[in-house]
Amino acid sequence: MLYRFERTVSVLGRSQSTFLNYSRHVASISLYFGKLPTELDPEQVQDYLYYLQKKSKTPSQTYFKHCVYGLRFLLKSEGLPYDFLRLPSIKHEKKLPVVLSKQEVWAMLQSAQLLKHKILIGLLYGCGLRCMEVRSVRLQDLDFDRKQLKIVQGKGSKDRYVPLSEHLIRGLVKYIKAEKPTEYLFNGQPNGRAGGDFDSRYSQRGVQWAVKQVAKAAGIKKEVHTHTMRHSYATHLLEDGMDIMTLKGLLGHENIETTIEYLQIAQLSSQRIFSPLDTLFAQCSLSLK
Repeated sequence: MLYRFERTVSVLGRSQSTFLNYSRHVASISLYFGKLPTELDPEQVQDYLYYLQKKSKTPSQTYFKHCVYGLRFLLKSEGLPYDFLRLPSIKHEKKLPVVLSKQEVWAMLQSAQLLKHKILIGLLYGCGLRCMEVRSVRLQDLDFDRKQLKIVQGKGSKDRYVPLSEHLIRGLVKYIKAEKPTEYLFNGQPNGRAGGDFDSRYSQRGVQWAVKQVAKAAGIKKEVHTHTMRHSYATHLLEDGMDIMTLKGLLGHENIETTIEYLQIAQLSSQRIFSPLDTLFAQCSLSLK
């Protein structure tokens, strides 16, 4: 069953990390009841999902949703319909992303104490990278002559190129000279095994921790995550005049609808948004004179 499950996830174009994530959820429900999910009745599944909802502390209930997605893939691999276990539909929450101002991004770059963290923030914001993408940057992907970074097999298993700022290139040259990375730009930490082996890449948790620490040091009150830098990258490029189709390519989006969402938060000069209080104060103060 696990083989068929992995095969289905792969054939449908999902990554190995997706399989590992979903299979853990399938394993959890199997251990909870002591039997395979396909041997459960719908009432047991409903009880388990209710238990996950009560257990979840996050507003988006990510753990709950991934369990449902994992069970869906399992049923698909076994040729069974979703209603076999009466799986619920998942509502997609429409939330606008948190976006930093340029002043806040600058404050983060100034507040980063370690050169490694400064370059990390510079890549996340300056190239609009996802967490996995910044962890996967190799030395051979950097082209300083053409001022480009090649992102290999990003989300959706697609390669793309993004421009490298001259300011970032100067920092990268300094960082590489000081840290002497061999394959990946950001090396991992010792894994504790005999011989002092190193993980090949900076861990996801390490990247997330670094971003949060730098944001805290910069005095930013907004909820800042790794993806916040990417949201800020996209929004600022639109505000600086980049067209939506070019931005779509730089972000590596498959659908234009995903990119268009940034138009809702970008403050474009062509469609300037303002408060009526601004015109009220301006007009009334003039009339009083």
